[in-house]
Amino acid sequence: MTNKHEPYGPYEKYFKRPLDFFCGLAAVIVFCWLYVIVAVLVRIKLGRPVLFAQNRPGKNEKIFKLYKFRTMTDARDENGNLLPDEVRLTRFGKLLRATSLDELPEAFNIIKGDMSVVGPRPLLEKYIPWYTEEQRKRHTVRPGLTGYAQAHGRNLVNWDDKFQMDVKYTEKITFLGDVKIILDTVMAVLKHEGINSETSATMEDFIDYCESKGRQPRS
Repeated sequence: MTNKHEPYGPYEKYFKRPLDFFCGLAAVIVFCWLYVIVAVLVRIKLGRPVLFAQNRPGKNEKIFKLYKFRTMTDARDENGNLLPDEVRLTRFGKLLRATSLDELPEAFNIIKGDMSVVGPRPLLEKYIPWYTEEQRKRHTVRPGLTGYAQAHGRNLVNWDDKFQMDVKYTEKITFLGDVKIILDTVMAVLKHEGINSETSATMEDFIDYCESKGRQPRS
C-alpha cells in the first residue's frame, strides 16, 4: 500500500508495542481460568472447533490469522450453504459477544504482534478492494482489540463514520487517548451498547453497504 505512517510521538514509537505485549501476556496469565471455562462451555454448547480462526488484514495490509471463541453454529441449508448469521448465532453466542468474551483469544494475536490493544478493528480480507485510499490509512497501524469506533457506537455506526474514526485515530496516537478508549469500551460493554446493527445480528456487510451507495471496488 502507498500510505505511510509516521509515529505521532514517543509513546507510539517506543512504548506502545512493549505495553501491548505486557498487557496481552498478563491477560493470558491472570485470566487463564476464564479461558478454560469459556472454552469448555463453547465445546458443550456449540461443539468443535472451540476457536474461530479467520484471515484478517493487519498493519500495512499484511494478512494474519485472527482467533476468537466460536459464537455460531455451522447450520446449513439443503444446498450446503451456511444459514444467515441471525440463524446461526445462538443465545449463548450472543452472550459471548455482548460481554466480548469471544475476543479473549485475541490476546495471543497481541502477544505475537499481529494486533495492538487499541487500534482500528481488523475486518475481512475481502473488503480491501472496496476501501478508498483515505480509508486504507486505517491499515497503516496495527489493528486493535478495541478502537475508537468500538468505544463510540460499535456496530451501530455506519461504515463511513466508522472508517473516519479509524483514520482520525491513526493521526494522533497517545497514551492518554488509548486509556480513554479502553475505559469507554468497558463502559460500552457493561451497557451492552452497539452490539447489533440496525440491519443485522452483527454488522452490515461492507460490500453490501458500498453497493447500496453505488460504489465499485478498485481494479
